[in-house]
Amino acid sequence: MTIGDHLQEFGGLPAFTFPDAETDAKKKPKSVVLPEPDTVAWRLSVETYDAKETWVERFARLLGAVDTTKITALIVGTWDDVYGNGPDEVIEALCAAEDRLPALRALFLGDIVMEECEMSWINQGLVTPLLETFSGLEVFGVRGGQNLEFPAVRHERLHTLVVESGGLPAGVVRGIAASDLPALAHLDLWLGTSEYGGDSEVADLAPILSGDRLPALKHLALRNSETQDDVCAALAAAPVVARLESLDISMGVLTDDGVAALLTGQPLSHLSVLDMHYNYLSDEMRTRLRETLEPAGVRLELDSDDAEEDSDEEDGTVWRFVSVGE
Repeated sequence: MTIGDHLQEFGGLPAFTFPDAETDAKKKPKSVVLPEPDTVAWRLSVETYDAKETWVERFARLLGAVDTTKITALIVGTWDDVYGNGPDEVIEALCAAEDRLPALRALFLGDIVMEECEMSWINQGLVTPLLETFSGLEVFGVRGGQNLEFPAVRHERLHTLVVESGGLPAGVVRGIAASDLPALAHLDLWLGTSEYGGDSEVADLAPILSGDRLPALKHLALRNSETQDDVCAALAAAPVVARLESLDISMGVLTDDGVAALLTGQPLSHLSVLDMHYNYLSDEMRTRLRETLEPAGVRLELDSDDAEEDSDEEDGTVWRFVSVGE
């Protein structure tokens, strides 16, 4: 699977791409009609190379074009050179405009599709200044794990945190796990593969699995991992699972071994949803899952049509792949 489409909605609002300067210049001033500031999630993106204006310049135009005090959702797309530069200038510009964005509740950093830059090549950086600056944020999303930094942070209002990557650095996993997020109800981590920098171990997830720092957590996704079976084995006895409403272990190298460990652990019948789409499960294990959990009302997501597998005919070696790597 690849990410081929930009976000269509974010923060509960439809996405709207703020026009570039050249588009504005071609139109008569009266014909440039922008939506009301609080009715859309504003997406700002520039060409990766040879852009007519920088991301910071486009953001400055937004600040002058609409009443940004009413903006509740903002999407950062490509900046000037996502392959070579991190979003430091973008983050600095956003933080400097804190007083112009008092209503900001949802922020996504890196709405970048494959044609613009493969996910594992997106250069990120230190992103926690955004959380430290915008104390009212409720939803925060980041795409790309290369050079991503996320030291432990405290945030009183953050409800949803999503980090999408083909390889999440161990330091990022530890930082998130050590963060104090009392309102966090939805955590979604794409752990990825070692080939693309995903060097975390199950032990790094321990504070998340204990649930001590996440008293409000109801929806947990630990997915897109080459060690999905090990993650499942840890979840089998993780205290946090008992208070979850949904659990997502999809998109990774999930086999019968991981599911067997999960099913022989603590009860899962309280879950509303158990998402395992994209997997390497046998028909027998699928049947066991359905017979065990569906009578309790658990909705199972078991589609595996796009799971990729390769093998060596000579020695029988089998290679299995996560859903989103590069």
